[in-house]
Amino acid sequence: MKNDIHDLGLMLDSRTRLIVIESWEELRVLEAIATLAVKRSQSWYTWNQVEGLQRLGFGTAIDAAEDLTDPEQALEYIRRQREPALFVFCDLHPFMSSPRLVRLLKMIAMEPADPAPTLLLVSHELPLPPELRRLAARISLSMPSDEQLAAIIREEAARWTERNQGRRVRTDSRTLEQVVRNLRGVTHEEARLLARKLIVDDGAITQEDLPVLNRAKFSLLDMQGVLSFEQDTARFADVGGLAQFKRWLADRQAAFTGSSAADIPKGVLLAGVQGSGKSLAARAVAGLWGLPLLRMDFGALYDKYIGETEKNLREALAMADAMAPCVLWIDEIEKGVAQESADQGVSRRVLGTLLTWMAERKSRVFLVATANNVMQLPPELIRKGRLDELFFVDLPDARVREDIFRIHLGSRELPIERFDLVTLAAASDGFAGAEIEQAVVSAVYSAAARQEEVGLGHVLGALNDTSPLSVVMAERIQALRDWARHRAVMAD
Repeated sequence: MKNDIHDLGLMLDSRTRLIVIESWEELRVLEAIATLAVKRSQSWYTWNQVEGLQRLGFGTAIDAAEDLTDPEQALEYIRRQREPALFVFCDLHPFMSSPRLVRLLKMIAMEPADPAPTLLLVSHELPLPPELRRLAARISLSMPSDEQLAAIIREEAARWTERNQGRRVRTDSRTLEQVVRNLRGVTHEEARLLARKLIVDDGAITQEDLPVLNRAKFSLLDMQGVLSFEQDTARFADVGGLAQFKRWLADRQAAFTGSSAADIPKGVLLAGVQGSGKSLAARAVAGLWGLPLLRMDFGALYDKYIGETEKNLREALAMADAMAPCVLWIDEIEKGVAQESADQGVSRRVLGTLLTWMAERKSRVFLVATANNVMQLPPELIRKGRLDELFFVDLPDARVREDIFRIHLGSRELPIERFDLVTLAAASDGFAGAEIEQAVVSAVYSAAARQEEVGLGHVLGALNDTSPLSVVMAERIQALRDWARHRAVMAD
């Protein structure tokens, strides 16, 4: 709060007549303005459409015959004042389409007389028309620090203890640190609400509460549409192969989730054959690091109106920053930024917006981009510095195919000893992980139709009936492998 009051005071000292404050915390904004007004012995007034123009604290009483609940009449009243008072208008944004209202704002902002009133516009969102943008100053309230978030949690825990006969809230330091980290990017009141929800049901903050917290935060920030919150993240035990990728992530986990701000891992690109497990690996990154997973849908991103697509992307990236620390997964990224796209330059503008965010972001958002046709991607996207590494996910070898069969047979509670994994691995040469899974699914269906137990023969039959992608599209897959041989790190 002290920093907010200081910044606002500097703005007033600069004699800026029109100040915009975008915030969901209207009461906190009014509290900061009240503190500053008292400190400066300055009169201040508030306006909203229900109560009209009201004097708060000391200052000249309002003496007007007109209806000051009307925003234009209230602004006309203010324009006639010759005192250095603060006039705070709450929720003026629905009226910004009025040319007369815009003109009144402009006249107040350009008032040459001194002293003159200062107008502060407070709303959750307030886009200004072009004629006002250079005349107004914007200020944002600071987000709570980690220390303030921890204090909010302690305060809510103390309140719960008072209401429950002195019982203490159960938690541990590691979980508490994760909760504080996951509350970053929300306001003070939102953090208090989320902390209260964690505690109120069972008087404990545990690891099981973290997914609940992430879902609640996502819902609170209204991130529907372009971004989706992935509820279930895979375990790396459910991902066959990718040994080098797993080691790379393990080496960087502490650097990303720790407190140091230096050299934070930025992200990776997973390129490779369709069905080879890239999407599952993206989910597993979030599961391994215990972070929320956000998925960006390029299909929902594109809009028919000029400029709206880039705006959608900027808003989605800002939302990801607000969810930090998190993993942002962009699936099939080449569909949104392909160089050959004939879309009147939209993909180039989308690429520019994405590259700027990748280069300038300070938040702990780990980007995992997946691509089936990496040769379509522009070189500036995949260079080092914007992403940490480019991994190529190839078709699984015999050892990895055994692991994949073991995972999918086990997930369907089929006894592993009933199957010869070496034989299955040999019979599935050239199969991707997704194709192996579908062979197991087909074997289950086939056995059920015959009222038989699923056995080795059913799986071998399903494999024999399948033409893998490595055969159907042999030339294209071989070209992709040749491209990656000297340009990417093998994920396995």
